[in-house]
Amino acid sequence: MRNGYFQLVKAPGGFGVKLVPPSDGGEGIRLHELISYLDSAQIGYDLNSIKQSIVPDRETLCFLNISDCPAIDESYQLVTDSENMTATARFIPASETGSRISFEDFIKELRMRNITTGLQMGPLQEHFQSEGIYGTDLVVARGREPRHGTDARIEYLFNTDIHAQPEMREDGTVDYYNLNVINHCRKGDVLARIIPADEGEYGVNIIGNRIKPRDVKKVSLKFGNNIELSEDKLSISSKVNGHVVLVDDKVFVSDVYEVENVDLSTGNIEFEGSVQVNGNVTSNHVVKAQGNVIINGIVEGAHIFAGGNIIIARGMNGMAKGTLTAGGNIVAKFIENAKARAEGYINAGSILHSDASAGTEIVVSGKRGFITGGHVQAAHSIEVKTLGAVLGAPTIIEVGVSPKLKADYMQLQKEVTEIVREIKSIQPIIANFTEKRAKGARFTEDQLKYIKQSAVLLEMKKKELEEKNARMRELQVAFNPQEKASVKVTGEVYPGTTIIIGEVSMNVQTTYQYCRFEKVDGDVKMISL
Repeated sequence: MRNGYFQLVKAPGGFGVKLVPPSDGGEGIRLHELISYLDSAQIGYDLNSIKQSIVPDRETLCFLNISDCPAIDESYQLVTDSENMTATARFIPASETGSRISFEDFIKELRMRNITTGLQMGPLQEHFQSEGIYGTDLVVARGREPRHGTDARIEYLFNTDIHAQPEMREDGTVDYYNLNVINHCRKGDVLARIIPADEGEYGVNIIGNRIKPRDVKKVSLKFGNNIELSEDKLSISSKVNGHVVLVDDKVFVSDVYEVENVDLSTGNIEFEGSVQVNGNVTSNHVVKAQGNVIINGIVEGAHIFAGGNIIIARGMNGMAKGTLTAGGNIVAKFIENAKARAEGYINAGSILHSDASAGTEIVVSGKRGFITGGHVQAAHSIEVKTLGAVLGAPTIIEVGVSPKLKADYMQLQKEVTEIVREIKSIQPIIANFTEKRAKGARFTEDQLKYIKQSAVLLEMKKKELEEKNARMRELQVAFNPQEKASVKVTGEVYPGTTIIIGEVSMNVQTTYQYCRFEKVDGDVKMISL
């Protein structure tokens, strides 16, 4: 491919401009470039004659003047980009009586312009060692872009996804004993390591200035007790046999405190790691662990707190006073007459007359798999086999809004109400003082001190009210129902059940089977499975 170009040449009786057409799809002659060249050489011309002489498929000659052909040396236009990363030359051939510029002279001229880096010898030699490449933008110098590096990162060598669910057996029961939700570790196990940052490489522009690559982020390993940092500070390993978790980007290894039963013989248990109870937890006792709580027996009216997961193999009868509170998930064979709160999911064989809420979803599986009575909430979804009861036990099912956010909002409402009450009690005092002072009343030092304190308290309460109202507005925005929030029933749902999705609700009036409830066009709708 060759672009079209022009050249001043001798002609019978004078001189003219030779117009060489492009070949193989090249660019045609740029008329404005030719006109500019003739003007700068102070050569007269007839514009219409030049236009008519430019023919796309054959070489032509446009006669210009009866005088001798002027001797004009080869020239070029040099353009650099704004960041001095490229220099492009566009050569114009010498007239037939002129001379070509030498390779050496051209390089000297580039250096006079401080263009010293990234010279493109291939295109330059191709031009100067041939008859010339004209009418073409030749990149004669090209800078080197910086090679940007990559941020350092931490590779965790244990499962950081604690969203594992219990497995369903072939007979329809759930295996609550082999949940695989605990990350066991052995002494000496490497738990995490840093993949160091790649700093990248500097670039350079055509005038020799260095170009810095973007800054990369460094990381450090965060960890708690029972963990050892390597000498090079690039990895951590466990100092004990135990259980490893990742909480807020910090690695914790906990020993497991193991007991047979939690009863009068042990008293309440509070442990920084995980707790395993091989038997039962009796009524009114408290088990509190920063890690997981695993109970292989039954919980009776007790209070279980875990920073991680709560697993109860044989279930819980809360006796209308027991509570389960987990920073992770709750898994139990059944939950009855209890309050259960999980930041993650809840998975149970049945939930009976309980107040249960989960930060993600609730799955009630097993042979019976029922939710009967009480109030059951989940941010994303609830899946259950049987919902409600034939006798119509009032059952409230709620999805689409984080239970924690909703609880925070209701608490804020109470606090705002109290603050408004306090403000209303202070305002008359200030107003009465202002009115009396305007009438010239005199006040004692104690009275003035009291008024000053009241005014300060009023401003403080107003500011507190403004902050809490702002937080309530933020929560209202967050209350937008989760996409595809739903209640799935794989068996039957009975009358007496209320289903709430976001801010809308539906009272079930008749029995449905194998269906899903979703919010559609502003209402809760039943959709067959």
